[in-house]
Amino acid sequence: MIVVTGGAGCIGSAIVWALNKRGITDIILVDATDHPEKEKNIASLDYFALERKDVFLNYITNLTMPWTVDAIIHMGGCSSTIERDETFLMENNFNYTKHLATYALNKDIRFIYASSAATYGAGENGFSDEVDLKTLTPLNLYGQSKHKFDLWAQEQGALDRIVGLKYFHVFGPSEYHKKEMQSMVRRGFLQVLDSGRIRLFKSYDPGYADGEQERDFLYVKDAVEMTLFFLNNLEVGGIFNAGTGVARSWNDLATTVFKAMGRKPEVEYIDMPDSFRNQFQSRTCAKIDKIRSAGYTQPITSLEEATVDYIQNYLLPNKHLGQ
Repeated sequence: MIVVTGGAGCIGSAIVWALNKRGITDIILVDATDHPEKEKNIASLDYFALERKDVFLNYITNLTMPWTVDAIIHMGGCSSTIERDETFLMENNFNYTKHLATYALNKDIRFIYASSAATYGAGENGFSDEVDLKTLTPLNLYGQSKHKFDLWAQEQGALDRIVGLKYFHVFGPSEYHKKEMQSMVRRGFLQVLDSGRIRLFKSYDPGYADGEQERDFLYVKDAVEMTLFFLNNLEVGGIFNAGTGVARSWNDLATTVFKAMGRKPEVEYIDMPDSFRNQFQSRTCAKIDKIRSAGYTQPITSLEEATVDYIQNYLLPNKHLGQ
């Protein structure tokens, strides 16, 4: 069995979709279908069972796992970069991950987990996955919770036996439940339908004009392929960036959305809430030499190609992966 935590979420359900395409259905999903869109994410997918995270944790801590598990792909946890409840974040993103990793290490089970580009903070030390982890200073509590587990895994000497993926700005089908954490492709699409324009935050960094702040936008289908590469290459361990290696501006993203929708671009720049300003990265760009050196050779979808696929094949017809 392959366990996918967060299996009804954005990346998790896309992983299940990709496993199904490979003919794999012996999958245990760990998640709560507490949102109608999460139910839709998995409605067309094939899997063996769906378990709540507390039930699965009991299997782990009490050593009562009812299945033979070959791999745990841990995509579960809190993904909100604006979450303010530190206790909640540490319980979900650090302690839970630590329980799963310890179990997997003791049982010699493949363990792949979601770290985050948020661990790089403002990027003052760059975005290399070969940097000394102790030099990184995340900007928000979410990033800190992810970073804390990376450091724990390093301290345990476990990084050669597990894989952590620092996902950059992932977008694509199956994110519809994420509320304010939905990508700007999805939110921009809805804004264009509603008002004909896209609203972007003004820049508060003198080095960037409005809308020229940059992100490494990664299509969820590419995020999945990068993840499953490590499921098939058990000899590879460590922390790896999952990104395109190309930084694109928010203005670029807005232009691709308008083009995919056949609309004339119209962008409005709005004030950023004060509470966000010190937590907002002006630029992210993954250094992807390490994952390439590990043997990942698949081409990575451009922002333009990904946006067209997402909007025309999923958002406009209101479809999920697998439908």
